[in-house]
Amino acid sequence: MISSIGKPLNNFFSWYLERRMVEIENFKSNPEIVQQQTLSNLISSAKSTQFGISNNFSSIYNSSSFKSIIPLRKYEDFEPFIKKAKNGEPNVLWPGKVKWFAQSSGTSSNTIKHIPITIDSLKKCHYKGGKDLLAIYYRNNPNTQLFSGKHLIMGGNEKHLPGNDKSVSGDLSAIIMKNLPWWCEWRRSPNKVKSLLQKNWVDKLKYIVKHSSKDNVQIIAGVPSWVLIIMNEVIKENNLNYIHEIWPSLELYLHGGMNIAPYKKNFESISSKKINFYQNYNATEGFFGLQSENDADDMLLMLDYGIYYEFISKDNWKEDQPFTLSLEDVELNTPYEVVISSNGGLWRYRLEDTVIFTSINPFKIKVIGRTKQFINIAGEELMIQHLETAINKASEKCLCSIGEYTVAPVFKNSNKSIGFHYWLIEFCERPDDLSNFRSILDIELQKVNIDYKSKRENNYPLSKPIIKEVPKNTFYNWLESQNKLGGQHKILRINENKDKINEILEMENSN
Repeated sequence: MISSIGKPLNNFFSWYLERRMVEIENFKSNPEIVQQQTLSNLISSAKSTQFGISNNFSSIYNSSSFKSIIPLRKYEDFEPFIKKAKNGEPNVLWPGKVKWFAQSSGTSSNTIKHIPITIDSLKKCHYKGGKDLLAIYYRNNPNTQLFSGKHLIMGGNEKHLPGNDKSVSGDLSAIIMKNLPWWCEWRRSPNKVKSLLQKNWVDKLKYIVKHSSKDNVQIIAGVPSWVLIIMNEVIKENNLNYIHEIWPSLELYLHGGMNIAPYKKNFESISSKKINFYQNYNATEGFFGLQSENDADDMLLMLDYGIYYEFISKDNWKEDQPFTLSLEDVELNTPYEVVISSNGGLWRYRLEDTVIFTSINPFKIKVIGRTKQFINIAGEELMIQHLETAINKASEKCLCSIGEYTVAPVFKNSNKSIGFHYWLIEFCERPDDLSNFRSILDIELQKVNIDYKSKRENNYPLSKPIIKEVPKNTFYNWLESQNKLGGQHKILRINENKDKINEILEMENSN
């Protein structure tokens, strides 16, 4: 039975879903038309902004003229405009003043980015995506009792901008949590969000464990590595065997930003009931996609969140102004870099995120990594999706589980004619035979990447990968040493060289 507390929310999502499904079916059936309308609305809204005037928005009539007039840009190209907005100037990239700037260092760069979060992008994109995700889950699971308990939402930190006490910067999760609608805040665990956002990770962890242990938590949202730490601490502090002993109604985990597959076995080991995993693509720059079916491993690309999409083929990623494709031009299972124009005031912005399309009717995607995150020292073109698939298969076959890992290319000789991949792995459950795990991992990599397989023949120009096992909590300790605990911080899976791995090993040796 659904409690009296949950009934109003179930009724709300039933009503909301009925209305939204008409709109969702519309963009699924008419994606090109909806995207053209989105672009037209964006241009019309921003034509009187500083950016719109200086870039002659008034002369843009369609996607072709938009692409010919507005060049592709990366973050550094937007920095002068963002600096003005941070100083309190109105109507810079988008109408009005910007109150919030989501801080992101990305996963492949040390550059700290401050992405503008406008009222429109917060309400019509990020929050709309959150409502859609819960509504679609309700449609797929009509007997759920999800809305009779609390939602444990992981959040980062925020602070006022220097010299501008009316604007704040922080993790996107912190901005979202600070401005939650009343019906969501009422159901959030733990409460007193303002106090929580001001704590460092260690204090935040203690606060969550102490207070959320008393709540009936049914939904958890956050980065997998940090969520696992919270759940394990709750189990430890309450002397439990499984998380469902204290949260018996926990049924849904909302995740994004990292592939859940390497962590699933760890979640299952501390659960006595099934937890449904639903992924979303809620980046700092916008909410782009969400899982629309139970147990799916791809996401529906959301076309009516005030975002216009373009895509760059892999062969053109290194070009400054590459040709871009519209939705109607993309092909299945082909890597693309995502380009967005948004109601957050980003125009033809190169995300450097990469996706493949798993379906074009409707458009569904998988996030496969970053344009700078692949290893290609011998023509192997190894991407994150290859690593994740291979290490998951190897773990299954060797009956072990992975905590964290990172990989870097290394050359054996000075003329760089022979190289190998160096893996640093922290196991939750280690394999009985590490050498066998290494061999199976190599075989699985060859299965998912024919270029890697060809480069491994006769151990030339690639030799067998090297695996270095490190003790539990090594990666956590390293993140702590970098002041990167909690929030959106995560381990970089692919490195350009072995420098970061050497840092981690040196720290571990010193300990």
